[in-house]
Amino acid sequence: MFLNQVFAVVDLETTGTQRNEHDRIIQFGCALIKNGHIFKTFSFLINPQKRIPPVIENLTGITNKSVKNQPPFAYFAAQISKILKNTIFVAHNVNFDLPFLNYELVNAGLEPLTNRSLDTVELAQIAFPTFASFKLQDLTKRLKIRHTNPHQADSDAVVTAKLLLKILAVIEEMPQATLNQLMGLSKGLTRDNDYVFEEIANTSRLSKRPLPKNMIQIKGLVLQKQSHALPDQNAPRLTFPLADSDKKKMFKGNINYRRGQVNLINRIHNFVSAKNDKSLLVEAPNGTGKTFSYLFSYAYNLSNLQKLVVATPTMVLQQQIVEQEIPQLNQVTGLPIKAELIKSPSHYLDLDGFFQTLYDFNQNKPTTILQMRIISWLTQTTTGDLDELQLTTYNAPIFSLIKHPGDARVGTDFSDVDFWNYARYRQEQADILVTNHAFLANHGHDSIWGQNPFLVIDEAHRFEDNVVSARSNSLQFESFWGLLSHLHHVLYNSHQSLADSFNNSQDLLFLLSGLEPKITELIHTINEVQRLYYSVGNPREHPYQRRRNQIEIVLSGDEIVPIQKELRRVLERMQARIDEVRQGTNKIVDWLLAQKDSLLMSDIATIDDLTSQLDYLDSYSESAYILSDQLLDAQTLGEKGFLLQITDPNDPLSTNVTWLTLDTSDDLHDIYQRFTHKLFVSATLTKNDQDFTFMVKQLGLDPTQVETYQAKLTLDYKKHLKIASLKDGSVAGNPNEPNFERYLEQQLPHLASVKAHTLILFTNLEVIKNTYERIANNPLLKDYEVLAQGITGSNEKIAKRFALSKKAILLGANTFWEGIDFRDTVVDVVIITRLPFESPDQPAVQLRQQKLVKQGFDVFTEDVLPRAIIRFRQAEGRLIRHERDYGVFIVLDQRFNQSGYSTAFKQSLPVKQIEYLQKDDLVQFLKHEK
Repeated sequence: MFLNQVFAVVDLETTGTQRNEHDRIIQFGCALIKNGHIFKTFSFLINPQKRIPPVIENLTGITNKSVKNQPPFAYFAAQISKILKNTIFVAHNVNFDLPFLNYELVNAGLEPLTNRSLDTVELAQIAFPTFASFKLQDLTKRLKIRHTNPHQADSDAVVTAKLLLKILAVIEEMPQATLNQLMGLSKGLTRDNDYVFEEIANTSRLSKRPLPKNMIQIKGLVLQKQSHALPDQNAPRLTFPLADSDKKKMFKGNINYRRGQVNLINRIHNFVSAKNDKSLLVEAPNGTGKTFSYLFSYAYNLSNLQKLVVATPTMVLQQQIVEQEIPQLNQVTGLPIKAELIKSPSHYLDLDGFFQTLYDFNQNKPTTILQMRIISWLTQTTTGDLDELQLTTYNAPIFSLIKHPGDARVGTDFSDVDFWNYARYRQEQADILVTNHAFLANHGHDSIWGQNPFLVIDEAHRFEDNVVSARSNSLQFESFWGLLSHLHHVLYNSHQSLADSFNNSQDLLFLLSGLEPKITELIHTINEVQRLYYSVGNPREHPYQRRRNQIEIVLSGDEIVPIQKELRRVLERMQARIDEVRQGTNKIVDWLLAQKDSLLMSDIATIDDLTSQLDYLDSYSESAYILSDQLLDAQTLGEKGFLLQITDPNDPLSTNVTWLTLDTSDDLHDIYQRFTHKLFVSATLTKNDQDFTFMVKQLGLDPTQVETYQAKLTLDYKKHLKIASLKDGSVAGNPNEPNFERYLEQQLPHLASVKAHTLILFTNLEVIKNTYERIANNPLLKDYEVLAQGITGSNEKIAKRFALSKKAILLGANTFWEGIDFRDTVVDVVIITRLPFESPDQPAVQLRQQKLVKQGFDVFTEDVLPRAIIRFRQAEGRLIRHERDYGVFIVLDQRFNQSGYSTAFKQSLPVKQIEYLQKDDLVQFLKHEK
């Protein structure tokens, strides 16, 4: 393929990204490919005739001194033009390199290039659909392409050429039907990327390759065949190895035999084997192998009829259990344990829905790339789990059409290979089901768990908070009546409204005339609900917090009691109006579908729009029913909290509402009663040694029905973890003081530039923003990728970048203290800028603390301090995950040394030896640690 064609793979280094604002090329690199081989390379260092900014010097290593005696671009222009003549121009982000190069060529008096051009970013997304990142450095690392000098044009050009060869090789091996589908969509790609798919598809068609035996083709889509093998009923039933010597034999060659881990296994086994149905709380420090321990202990008691359900807080932990821990368990025990992830159906691809989108006329480039990526992925996936694509967002409009709705598919084109049906089948056959806290909270009584299942809540210190989040909901009334206004516009008021387009159709006009007053009535009813909430939360009478473009007012359930009956009455009327609008819109969609063969493309787009509006109406209807349930009686209402979010303090119709559960004890009890022998495990279940009281209460457990166990450390923490604390009179003792931020600006670049991966933890996003702006371009950090929550991408994207980068610094708050996983990346240093007390201004915190005060509790002692200590311990736990890990824990908040509660924080740490250092000594301390 591409016989005798020459690909010119180009990379440029420039003084900046704005060519129209006088940025210039400082290096040109090019690698020429012919017949699958790189046969020549070029590299020109160029004088830009202007200063190279320090940030570019730091990034590329190309300095003003190194280009001082080099010729300007005009000197190389004719040679570059000659090199690229009659080639296919290739670049990693071609829409930067090609226009920039043409701009310089024109300025040098030459014609711009009109070559066929390809973009390897886009091609890589299609060839490697499950990769987490498509940055050049990340791709070369994943594909094991040696990259000696990143961000230098000569090196980047060569590795991009090697990347192109790997991309072409992958695409060439794709099944013919897949190539045909990709070719059909490729006209919407960047530049001439469609040429790649057209050339490969047409050439491949000549060879008439058969479809691989492990694949199946349906309606032009090629998929992996699904296995429906039943479990072996005659497999030998093994028994738990009671003797530790037997465990030692099993572990040999697989995992290290550690006394502390074996004791933990034996304790959990005794608990599982007991006839009583108590709960066990286990605090197992990082490095004790807690996940393997509980899996090993339960495994010998499982059958197809009695499963183990494991609930974790994050998807990443779910995947680690299924992909790493279970295979290791089977290898050690010889058991044929099967485990499956439990997720909501929306995580799975709806093949019927996806197939329909391929014929949607209203596609943009991101949608086209996603569709091509999915078509490629279908030849690889056996699950159809969209999380495999590792996207940073699933909010694009197409996802409403391709996420599985959860219905059991029968009789459709793809029902025999439906991913959700297949997922449920695999789950029924599994011994262990792994889910997340939120799914368990909302589906505790799902039949998929089987009969009398065991339960493990992993990272149990987060379970109650996750149940609160799962039980919370909101109604954004402004968005709701905005949706209805859009619906009215599509049906009646736009230039191409249905009323205008079909003004001769009496049947449709009759349906439209009946629906219009119902839309108006629904909007008026929504406004009534808004006025009622505003009446009890009037900003002129209640304290409020201003956040972004709105004010927030916190109300207890007791404050809603005066409007309870009236609010329920109006909500019931709103639910009835929603149903009427849904039914009326459905009838219009059905009428249009009956005329589909004669419709214009704009009418088909209207059907898609109306279908999307129906999905939103379903969502708002569900939220309205849930809100109504919160108002059943005054006692139930007292356990709720409400947050009014008002965009215009003087306008009741700008009111939106969120409701929160303050007491989850009934919800937790309802979940627990479905399971037996419940194990709650975490590295942090005590606020200090032996005291589980706070967590027993948080988890809604009966203290008389709870057993507790603290696993012993399996490694010598003194050798693996070093702790230092700032103790310097010249630095603000309280982080609330203004000059503390200035101290951070000066100190953090020095501390963060010693080790490869540093996690810097804050409690305030505004402070992160200020700090990032001041340190991001510090020369000390020139070799580091500096990431900041709320600034450099979503939390998921930031975590991926931190894990993938050779050197990285992450400024995080909130979930970065404990809730985001970095996969197998070692965190070398954790820096605490401020002790992690919750902000009392947060609505959930404010409502919870008000409730505790009413109950007569000391809020600080009973709630604030224990929560802060557990989060503090979680931050320390980011460092030591395995026996090979070493880390440094630094506390810059001097309240750690000086406050009345400092002892409680110190006692919570696994290492009691703490170095108290002045600011200038902290860096030296860090440099001397392993």
